[in-house]
Amino acid sequence: MTAEPGRGQPRKAGDGEPPAVAPARLRRLSRWLVEGLREDLVALYVESRATPPGDPYRRPSRQNFLNRLTVDMRRPGFAMVIAETDSLMGCAFGFPVGGNGSWWLGFDGALPRSIEQLTESGNAFAFAAILIRPHPGDRELARRVQERLLTDHQASLSTTLVDRADRPTLAALHSWGWLDIGELRRPAGATTFRALVLPFGERTTARLEGLVTMPGDGGPSGAG
Repeated sequence: MTAEPGRGQPRKAGDGEPPAVAPARLRRLSRWLVEGLREDLVALYVESRATPPGDPYRRPSRQNFLNRLTVDMRRPGFAMVIAETDSLMGCAFGFPVGGNGSWWLGFDGALPRSIEQLTESGNAFAFAAILIRPHPGDRELARRVQERLLTDHQASLSTTLVDRADRPTLAALHSWGWLDIGELRRPAGATTFRALVLPFGERTTARLEGLVTMPGDGGPSGAG
């Protein structure tokens, strides 16, 4: 995870700093267009999810990522937004969360009432992945792709599940403002997940006051 770029006067070429990265363009993709970008998405996954030296966690393989993408593309309401300059800089994709509460099946303990209400109202969106190529503006770009999907779906709450052993991804999400609300384990699964949420809009943020972000320790710019 790189630090957020500093504010103030822009640096000029030749002063020892690389030139500023051009602003990325955001684009919503249809399922058909996603199919044509599979190899580029895999390359983005690999670069954004590099394992830091000494980290014992081994992230899912390229094929695992493609398998998950194929499954998610079949879900009702699937959507993907990509960020691009002269190359693919980032993407985020996911699907609306059903109001029946099935997304939270296996949650350990009592689900916060505010989260339950937002889910029942149909205002929640699940992020299956947020992948950002490491660069000085990665945090801002992550915010933009997240907000674009939430705006398109008129969602006020986003949620995601992360393997609790994947500390770099958890740290990246925490640095982007996501809140950790507890653990979840699917009945037929072996993986224990951390459940995270991100409020969108002032009213939703106010409703979620009191939820605490779990501490992170830094990591790469990939999530999901």
